[in-house]
Amino acid sequence: MTDQTTAAPARRLELTLRAVVLGCLLAVIFTAANTYLGLQVGLTFASAIPAAVISMTLLRALKNSTIWENMTVQTVASVGGAMSAIIFVLPGLVMVGWWLEFPFWESVLICVLGGILGVTFSIPLRRALVVNGGLPYPEGVAAAEVLKVGSPGADQSDEAVRENKAGLWVVIWGAIVSAAYALGVSARAFAAEAARFVSLPAALGGGATGIGVGMQFALLGAGHLIGLAVGLAQLFGLFLAWAIAVPIMTSPEYIAWCQSLGLDSIAAGLAGAPAEELAGTVWAREVRFMGAGVIGVAAIWTLIKLAGPLVGGVIGALAANKARQSGEALDIVEQDIPITWVAMLSLASLGGIGVLLTVVANSMGLGSAGPLLVIGGLIYVVVIGFAVAAICGYMAGLIGSSNSPVSGVGILAIVVASLLMLVVLGITGLPADPSVVAFALIVTAIVFAVAVIANDNLQDLKTAQLVEATPWRQQVALIIGCVAGALVIPFVLNQLNAAFGFEGGPAGIADQPLAAPQATLISALARGVISGDLRWDLIGVGAAIGVAVIILDEILRRTSGDKIKLPPLAVGIGFYLPAAVTFMLVIGAVCGFLYNRTVAGRSYGEVARRMGVLLASGLIVGESLFGVFNAATIVATQNADWAAVLPLSEGWPAMIVGIVVFAGLTFLLYSWIIRRSATV
Repeated sequence: MTDQTTAAPARRLELTLRAVVLGCLLAVIFTAANTYLGLQVGLTFASAIPAAVISMTLLRALKNSTIWENMTVQTVASVGGAMSAIIFVLPGLVMVGWWLEFPFWESVLICVLGGILGVTFSIPLRRALVVNGGLPYPEGVAAAEVLKVGSPGADQSDEAVRENKAGLWVVIWGAIVSAAYALGVSARAFAAEAARFVSLPAALGGGATGIGVGMQFALLGAGHLIGLAVGLAQLFGLFLAWAIAVPIMTSPEYIAWCQSLGLDSIAAGLAGAPAEELAGTVWAREVRFMGAGVIGVAAIWTLIKLAGPLVGGVIGALAANKARQSGEALDIVEQDIPITWVAMLSLASLGGIGVLLTVVANSMGLGSAGPLLVIGGLIYVVVIGFAVAAICGYMAGLIGSSNSPVSGVGILAIVVASLLMLVVLGITGLPADPSVVAFALIVTAIVFAVAVIANDNLQDLKTAQLVEATPWRQQVALIIGCVAGALVIPFVLNQLNAAFGFEGGPAGIADQPLAAPQATLISALARGVISGDLRWDLIGVGAAIGVAVIILDEILRRTSGDKIKLPPLAVGIGFYLPAAVTFMLVIGAVCGFLYNRTVAGRSYGEVARRMGVLLASGLIVGESLFGVFNAATIVATQNADWAAVLPLSEGWPAMIVGIVVFAGLTFLLYSWIIRRSATV
């Protein structure tokens, strides 16, 4: 491939119109799916692999399609899907009461301008993190493997063609089963979640706790993708939260201790409440903030470890630009967007952000404080934006873009932004009203867009490196994908908001508000910092736990030769995601591990492993798209139970039916793809 690339780079089909159009169409689908998934369970998934499979199948029908065209399609599609992670922040503007709905152009500009900065900020990091970083980039490598076996080329075998076609059907059937199960839940055939809460005996402290499992195929698929190490780390966080923190903080002794010291205790106001209400409230209003502390410390630790690679990346980018200007021909795999163009794009985006923030500040009536807020916001976007681009890019290389610390970055970003807002309030005398909180959230949303796009950019560039694609073409495709994804997000958000609503915001048609866990936490942090009532004590306890986890992780890595790990970020996520969500993610991770172990060593083992990834992706896409369709139908019919054909059923009979059906379908799906892989 290298010889072919070097001999005739001008004739290669790479950034073509058909590839861009197909990529944009897939970006729309994956953005919608990821938006629903993120609001429902607090997770998004990397869409590069399913996009690559679909692309290869469709482009095969056209003449002269190449692996590089398929690379372009998956780049545009994946970045469009990644952009949906902006929903970890934007719903906060509804939760704090500033927005009643999501204004189209304002939402689009936040995504596009921040996304372009995510691309430009991550370009200098390519050499440091992708080329010379020694990072595994698991999802990027997996996507490259799929492209190599399924794209047209001289070395492609009949077996590869058959695998490509089989893979598409695996994605389709996974999506169908996942969507059908979600429809069954909407029809009230069985429960979507099984949970049990208990009051503990006095010998165990007398508090309360609980456990649950969300029977959602999207979660099963996400767990398969994150892998066993991250899944077990999340289980450890779940254990710390629900087996230690919640029982202690709901116990009579803890309540009495808090009262003796004059400390706040949510449990003190819930005396005599059922175990579910007591444990659930304490977790949501106290324990989750400890998780925020863990995540914050983990993100800071990552940034510290990145100091050296960051400097090296910038130096490498400047050296490449100097070589280009001197007339030296760079190898095609080293051709980034020239650094001068990177600077111009960055300045243009910052100019657009400045205009946007000015309009926002004027509409909020912030008066004389407006110029200071705009200037401070721009400085904040540059400094914090570049830092989070580096953090997320590094984590994408370490554990995959699906598991990168975008949540932790959002938490850090909103705390820093809110603290800076307090400084502005002190200088200008501006009152701490909702407009100030809203401005902090908008600035944070822009930084978040930078983070999620940088996260996806470096993952895609790793795939591009392995298939010898041209970096600058992939970077252009990334910018196109940003625009495609951004145009979809406001529409989907408005449908979901009208149908379900969000926790803490106005109620939707259905009495089933979406949890939106990150947006809930981030908006609470913003209000808490600016109003002065944030539980810094709980965040501090979480930070201390985070430090302990970091130390434990370092010890495990060094003593095991990097074979045993305890990712601190994953532990933090186990704290603040709902128990039912985390537990199913762990089940999915275990299922994926057992499946890969079962097929390992067989003649078709590698094929089966790739099929497992495609099945997981299909499960996520199917349920998520049904969720968007369900929201649109609820809005259109003004009926939350439009699909119900059975009486509303709750309790353990419905839970048991759901568990049996879910487990049976899971076993059948994994058994089917093993048989399918053996016949490819």
